[in-house]
Amino acid sequence: MILTRARRRPAGFVLLPALVAVLLAGCGVAATPTPAASPSPSPLAEPYPLTLTDDEGTAVTIAARPAKIVSLTPATTEILFAVGAGPRVQGVTDADDYPPAAKQITAVVKLGTVDVEKIVGLGADLVIAGGNSFNSPDAIAKLRSLGIPVIVVYAANVAGVFRDIGLVAAAAGEGANGQAVVASLQAQVDAVVAAVAAAGARRLRVFYELDATKQIYTLADGIVQDDLIRLAGGDPITTGSPTVFSIPLEKVVIADPELILLGDAAYGTTPDQVKVRPGWAVMTAVKTGAILPIDDTVVSRPGPRLVEALRALAIAINPALRLPPAPAASTAP
Repeated sequence: MILTRARRRPAGFVLLPALVAVLLAGCGVAATPTPAASPSPSPLAEPYPLTLTDDEGTAVTIAARPAKIVSLTPATTEILFAVGAGPRVQGVTDADDYPPAAKQITAVVKLGTVDVEKIVGLGADLVIAGGNSFNSPDAIAKLRSLGIPVIVVYAANVAGVFRDIGLVAAAAGEGANGQAVVASLQAQVDAVVAAVAAAGARRLRVFYELDATKQIYTLADGIVQDDLIRLAGGDPITTGSPTVFSIPLEKVVIADPELILLGDAAYGTTPDQVKVRPGWAVMTAVKTGAILPIDDTVVSRPGPRLVEALRALAIAINPALRLPPAPAASTAP
């Protein structure tokens, strides 16, 4: 079976059930950090009607500052809360779990299926969707045909995540807050990258496991998590394709990972299980015991917690790394 980006979501995933709460949707449920404080509402600097171009190149016109926003991915929900638009979010997905307030919002996406009728019933005047078929193109087209503006985002790297935060913030009428969030995140990323460079440690070959219950799944080429591992000081072992997430065992053996990160740890996969898998004992990471669990929810969501993912990856790759202190966090409204 071929796993594509389009299927990297709850509806189409055939991996461990919850893990499918998605590399793109974020899946692990390890200890959840306290959300950063949401900025105060920004001045209504955006001129309306406002026309923005989304990640698919579609020009989307928003008539007035949105009062009822629907988010179709967990990552875009986190972005909306981070830029101060959380109180106006009326619909989310059944995988949304952060910040905690998101769990109390009406689910309009269940097991990957978008409920267009429910979104219309909520009176949504802005929808933020996931691109590259993360959300159904047919559902997006239907919403647009009903006069609801839909902004589609899909970041391929860290810089793309920052662009999307700015885009979502502008669409929500929180452009100034979006710029402030991006500036803060960029400064934090730069600090981690500088610390990694200053350490001068040898780059490790890193294999990030999404699932191995039947086939083996890992990162495709040219996605946010690939970029994060590189920034953290590792050389990611990927499938060799920008769309396929399955990888043959033989290819993993040849790549010979020096560190194995278990994105599926929250679903029962342990280092001891990896060590006894047929054919895995020849890998350097298995020989040295360099097999670590990691919080895939944080790593997989292209949103404001991206710096937490980068810090976790950098420490996993180089435990002796001295990172600057993370900014203090407080509870978001």
